[in-house]
Parts: sequence; structure tokens; C-alpha cells
Amino acid sequence: MAELNESSQAIGTGGGVLRALRSPNYRLYFTGQGVSLIGTWMQNVALSWLVYRLTKSSFLLGVVGFISQIPMMLLTPVTGVLADRWNRFKIMVIVQTVLMILALVLALLVFTHWISIWHIIVLGLIIGAANALDAPTRHSFVVDLVERREDLSNAIALNSVMFNSARLIGPSIAGLIIAWIGEGSCFLLNAASFLAVIWALLDMKIPKQQAAANPNASILTELKEGFLYTFGAKPIRYMVLHFAFVALVGMSFTVLLPVLATEVLHGGPSSLGFLLGAMGIGALIGSLMMAARKGIEGLWKIAAVSSTVFGLGLMLLSTSRHLLLSLLIMVLTGMGMITIMTASNIFMQASTEDGKRARVMSFYLLAFFGTVPSGNLLTGSLAHMIGVQHTILLGGILSLIGSFVFYFKFSRLNNSKK
Repeated sequence: MAELNESSQAIGTGGGVLRALRSPNYRLYFTGQGVSLIGTWMQNVALSWLVYRLTKSSFLLGVVGFISQIPMMLLTPVTGVLADRWNRFKIMVIVQTVLMILALVLALLVFTHWISIWHIIVLGLIIGAANALDAPTRHSFVVDLVERREDLSNAIALNSVMFNSARLIGPSIAGLIIAWIGEGSCFLLNAASFLAVIWALLDMKIPKQQAAANPNASILTELKEGFLYTFGAKPIRYMVLHFAFVALVGMSFTVLLPVLATEVLHGGPSSLGFLLGAMGIGALIGSLMMAARKGIEGLWKIAAVSSTVFGLGLMLLSTSRHLLLSLLIMVLTGMGMITIMTASNIFMQASTEDGKRARVMSFYLLAFFGTVPSGNLLTGSLAHMIGVQHTILLGGILSLIGSFVFYFKFSRLNNSKK
């Protein structure tokens, strides 16, 4: 594990930004999931705005963000083992159906005016549990959909393109819909959007999946094996820890965007949608840049530079009091943030044996979903004490420090191999 395994040598060759779409199953997944993610982003924006409308509290925004991510933080390593053991196709279909039902429940509660903060907390916990099973399954499921091994890195990058196209479209639509007819319609549209991904999954022709993990071994044994595999090599360990640190100190700034939009920029739900949409534009640019790359060489440098750009973006955002300037800064911030995530994702998938991919990816996901909840709580608390802008500034400074430490560590590691 000290070096990238042999499979990584084949990944990333070939040509064309959209080359992974040559695989019919991946093409179906890309289309269906793309529609569904637009609905998911609409729900995320509507939910944050609903919490702020009901409570008028930046602290409770952080609390709700923290609580909704607890299942991801606690369950993801275990669900990674399950995704290596169980049929990933069946898991995907079941989880998407559950998430569709939960979106319908949210819509019903809003339309009947029964919604309260405790409903949001309880449903957030259930949605988080479903996502904890979905996330490692979905990331490792991509390998089952790509027919050509050399297209895998492109498929991972295109997932980021898909995610960030939805980030661009979904929040902008959500901001307008919330201002026009309210949050409930966003939840209803999200429920409808799950039909697209469920249809795409059912239309696929997936070869019979062989269980990767040993079904006779205990979950604890398989979990330990995945942990040792992930953190046994310095390159992967440095990548995971760097990503986790930036996620903890910087990426939680999004929980404060409703407050920033109203109290600093003097806007409303449409301003929140535009801010998230601008971040989506930057993220989409970064994703396309990563999709155009071939090979995995230099990914650690991209991760270091991207976290530097992200930190600088946060520092600039903390000083802005004008919507247009903030939108331009959000483009820069979004580009930096998604490039860190994509570079880390490709690096880890390219460095992992097939039989351990879901477990390794569960630790990558834990680096994000395990730290962002704590970051949400910390960010909300700090904003309550020192203000939104000072909190975002601090996150930018710490992200910069993290990028410098990561670059120094990885450079020294590479030099020691020469």
C-alpha cells in the first residue's frame, strides 16, 4: 500500500471529457442521478431556509446541520462493510425509494402547516441514516457501471460535474420557488425527482455482483481491515486527513449562508439561491477541469492548491458586503472546494483494491460527513458569539494553514522516495 496499486496505472487513460458515457449503464445513471440531485439541492436550500424562517437563529441552523449528519458520522464505516457484502444495485433502489418517501413526508408537513423544528430534526436523522448507507454504496457502485477500466477516473470526475450542475440549477430554482410559493413545493419536486434515478436503475443491465467482503468474517473484523488498509499508507492517510481538516474548519461555512444572505447582504431566499448557484458555477468549472485530466499524477498538488484557493475565497467572502462581489467570490470558493473533493476521491479510488473499495470510500466519506456535522455545530456557535463574517474569516485562515501543512508533508514524502 505504500505505492499506488497496479490498477491505478490503467485509470485515467483515453480521451474525451465525456468518455465514461460510452458505458450504457453509466449513461443511465448519469442522467437519472443528475435529475435527482437537482431535487436534492432544492430540498437542501428549502430546508435551511425553513429552519431559519421558523427559528431566526444561526445557532439552530448549526444544530440542525449537526444532528442531520450524526448518522453519517456514526454509521458510514459500518455501511461501507455492508456495501462490500450486499448487492449494491438493490441497496441503491431501496435507499432512493426511502428518500423519496421522506421528501413526500416533508412536503405534507409543510402544506398542512404542521411542520415544526422537531419534525425537521427527526426527519433529518432518518434521511441521514439512509444517506449513510447510500454514500459508500453509490461511490463504489460506479465501478460496476463503467465497462472500460480506463474510464473510471473520468466517471468519478463526471460525478462531480453532475453534482455541481445540480448545485448550480437546484438552489437557483429553489430560491425562486420559495419566494413564490414556499418551501413545501421544493420538497414535493424533490420527491418527484427520485423517480428519474429509480427508473434509470431499473433499466440497467448489471452483471451479478460478487461479494467483495468475506461474509463469514465479523463486521468488526472487516471494519478493522478496511481501517488498516486505508491508513496503512502515508499517501492515502495524508490525503484523508487533509480533506477532513478542510471539511471541518472551512466547508461548514455553507450553514451560515442564510444569515449571510439576510443580515450581511440584506437579501432574501433568492439571494441565498444565487449564492449557492454561484458556488455551483465554480464547482462545475472545477469538475470539468478534473474530467479533462488524464492519469492520477500530481493529484496531491491539485488538492493542496485547491485548498489554498478555497481558504482565500472564504477570507474574501468574509469582507464582502455586496451581493455581486459575493457571487464572484463564491465562484472561486466553489471551484476550490470541489477540486479538493474530486482530487481526493480519484486518488483514493485509484489506490484501492476492488474488494475493499466501499470500505475505503466509507473512510473518505467519513472525512467529510464525520467532520462537517461537528463543523456545523462549531460554526453556528462561533457565529452566535463573534458574528458570521469573523467565523467565515477564521475558517479561511485555518484552511490555508491546513493546505500548507499538507503540501509540506506530501513533498517530504515524495522526496524521501527519490
